[in-house]
Amino acid sequence: MKPRHKAFLLIDGYVNLILGILLLLFPLGVAKILGVPMPASNFYPTILGGVIFGIGIALLLEAYGHPLGVRGLGLGGAIVINLCGAGILTVWLIFKPLELPLRGLIILWVLAVVVLGIGVLEILTKSWRYD
Repeated sequence: MKPRHKAFLLIDGYVNLILGILLLLFPLGVAKILGVPMPASNFYPTILGGVIFGIGIALLLEAYGHPLGVRGLGLGGAIVINLCGAGILTVWLIFKPLELPLRGLIILWVLAVVVLGIGVLEILTKSWRYD
């Protein structure tokens, strides 16, 4: 595996683990601390947190599992997930402005830019290709 390919898998994997953990902690008041929208129920944020956390684990399996013959989620799949998630968040932030404290808006914009940036960088560097 190319060093650049592995580096992107690791960055993407750890970012997903962190985002997943934050969403899983929604019931403990993380949303209020971050200043992001509070859902009516914690059901959807925690389910999404579990899915994103699982994506992070799958990316790390792809990065570390080759010597053991274990495959996870490749960068091609991660790029699609990043662009879809960050794209939808960006659309919400632009076209449906949320009434949030400044820290919440900053966190959501940083999240959208970082995740979108990772996806675009992965595409531009062609790190998702095995050749």
